[in-house]
Amino acid sequence: MKNLLFKKANNLINTKRCLVGIIGLGYVGLPISILFVKNNFKIIGFDINKKKIAKIKKNESYIDRISSKDIELINKNGNFYSNFSHIKKCDVIIICVPTPLKNNEKPDLSCIKTTINSIKKYLKKGQILILESTSYPGTTEEEIYQKIKNNFKVGENFFLGFSSERINPGKNENSIQRIPKVVSGYSKPCLEIISKFYKKYFSKVYKAESLLIAEFSKLLENVYRSVNIGFINEMKIVADKMGIDVFKIIEAANTKPYGFRRFWPGPGIGGHCIPIDPLFLNFAAKKFGYNSEFVKLSSEVNFKTVKFVENKVTSFLKKNDIKFPSAKILCLGLAYKKNLDDYRESASLRLFDLLNKKRITKIKFYDPYFSKNNVPKRVNLIKKLSSKKLLNFDLVILLTDHDCFDYNFIYKNSKKIIDCRGRFSISEKVVRG
Repeated sequence: MKNLLFKKANNLINTKRCLVGIIGLGYVGLPISILFVKNNFKIIGFDINKKKIAKIKKNESYIDRISSKDIELINKNGNFYSNFSHIKKCDVIIICVPTPLKNNEKPDLSCIKTTINSIKKYLKKGQILILESTSYPGTTEEEIYQKIKNNFKVGENFFLGFSSERINPGKNENSIQRIPKVVSGYSKPCLEIISKFYKKYFSKVYKAESLLIAEFSKLLENVYRSVNIGFINEMKIVADKMGIDVFKIIEAANTKPYGFRRFWPGPGIGGHCIPIDPLFLNFAAKKFGYNSEFVKLSSEVNFKTVKFVENKVTSFLKKNDIKFPSAKILCLGLAYKKNLDDYRESASLRLFDLLNKKRITKIKFYDPYFSKNNVPKRVNLIKKLSSKKLLNFDLVILLTDHDCFDYNFIYKNSKKIIDCRGRFSISEKVVRG
């Protein structure tokens, strides 16, 4: 027979009277907050970044793809704080904080740890706590269960689980409810109550048998992409050595209706998931005495691709007797992928730093998705392209192929282009990068 706390939580979910707390209002937490509100849940948002809280309270969006109307909506149906005392009011708590890597390529779980330490004293019986931050298998058990097990009987008077986020920045922030949701729980009652909660606003929920399976599945999804991107990036380098256009090769191979899935090469990898998750998985594998060499190799190839582009730049400058310190270069695109205002782990910034080390410092960026106040200080951003400006650069590098770029104009007014995205046909003016 279900206990009273389970029944109470179940009733709150069924009647949509549960108060949902979202910790971390970034690229995951903010779209989820909007989804909850649109499904008639009341929310409380938490973020230690006071600027984000201030913007929300002013009905201002700080993510390009999210409208100010949606911010106004969550403002009407929620409250937002930079401290955690209001956690005690929440029936469901979802953690969506960043999980980057340390300089030694080990997972940095400091945000999860800080969050748990900050909210622990406000947790109460009957609450549901769900981790959505990506990490290695075992994180929910090690970093949350172990920290709260002395205060609660998890599965009886407190419910704990993990559910992987599947937000594709720039693509599905406004339709995440249509993406199948993988959920898991510390125990069967935890899984039951958590899956019921997510079913209220996701069209399909998949129940993983354990926390470990759900955590691993998230890494598998992104490592799969990393491996395939690493493969196609290496094929680009091989094709370049042979003097063949890799994009034409892919176009031909893609006519096969089975056994082949197209991936595009680029200047490297970026974003939170693809550069980081392979190293999370390798870290977890090493804990069990295994070095996942194939996974690590794909990551290394993707980072090496930036070096390939750097060599293209330096070779061009040497061939044309342009001294590195006087070379004028325009980088098209700061974002890690097209049509997005996100430069996390961007290959564009990695290339910028590599070139700077070679004393190639006269580098400017053009990316309409950013303004001077939301890019790193070291980035020199120009507001508008003109024929005069383009012709002033010795070299133009296409790093992010935003659809809003006028590619005909860029081609016509550039002296030389290194195209890392296959937007231009190879010619005397254009080479692949």
